[in-house]
Amino acid sequence: MMSTVIIVWVIVLILVVVTLFAGIKTVPQGQIWTVERFGAYTRMLDPGLQFVLPYIDRIGRKLNVQEQVVEIPEQSVITRDNATVAVDGIIYFRVMEPEKAAYQVEHLTVALTTLAMTNIRSVIGEMELDQTLSSRERINSSLLNILDGATLPWGVKVSRVEIRKIEPPENLILAMNLQMTAERERRATVARAEGEREAAIKRAEGEKQALILSAEGRQQAAVRDAEARVALARAEAEATQMVSEAATRYGNDGLRYFIANSYVKAFEAIASAPNTRLVVVPMESAAIAGGITQAMELLRGPEGGGPLPPNPRGAVPRPQGSGGTHPGASPAAGPWGSSTPSA
Repeated sequence: MMSTVIIVWVIVLILVVVTLFAGIKTVPQGQIWTVERFGAYTRMLDPGLQFVLPYIDRIGRKLNVQEQVVEIPEQSVITRDNATVAVDGIIYFRVMEPEKAAYQVEHLTVALTTLAMTNIRSVIGEMELDQTLSSRERINSSLLNILDGATLPWGVKVSRVEIRKIEPPENLILAMNLQMTAERERRATVARAEGEREAAIKRAEGEKQALILSAEGRQQAAVRDAEARVALARAEAEATQMVSEAATRYGNDGLRYFIANSYVKAFEAIASAPNTRLVVVPMESAAIAGGITQAMELLRGPEGGGPLPPNPRGAVPRPQGSGGTHPGASPAAGPWGSSTPSA
């Protein structure tokens, strides 16, 4: 009898312990549990210690309400220009309404992955290859808008969609490299042609400026040359006026002096030339030499006073101190062909 009572109490104690464990629940942080009564959803259990009716209520779904990451498997996608690319990505989402996520969709992550793969093919299929490779942000934004709207009835918020890889096949990559090389060579050729054109323009402008400056220089030189000729003419006019005044003042003797002076300078230039080996003296030099001597004597004057008498025509004066005679004159004649002694 006692053994039977003990067995009963042990069974009762076990039932109590089992009942307590069945009625007391501890929900971890970051999770939401649903409670079902006879298979129907009744309420949710928040994180912490919670109580349910043993044998009547049971835990239905255990949902993670933290932000989760789901990978989009790699798949081949055909672009609008019939290029095949391998694409994969990731989805960031969070359960906002656990009851909907638990009972509106089955296998939430599988549904999100399938929906993302389908929309990736749709979005990239409307774009060309070059646009696909350079428009990741546009693809991400389009997928985010589509997935966020499609998962709204599931109580899920898609926060971000990222395309990780867009990779063309090897032969297409080789063709793109060749295209890039050709494009860079074209740009280099265009840049070189533009540089040569700019250089030609600069050279032409420089030559134009040089011609303008040269013309201005010639113009200024012509003006200075004209001014020099005017000044020379003015000086010659003044010299002529001075000669005329001297002729008026001193008579023919003054004119003879200027003529003789010019003759002496011209003859001196001829005789002093480095390539002169023979000097031909014209026959009229005797008369001119007489005029020179007379002019010199006229300027210096005799020791005793006034000027000497004029030289007879054709007579050649004899230098002072020489003992020679001139043809046609007597040995005792002076430098002017008369008996007057030389000064």
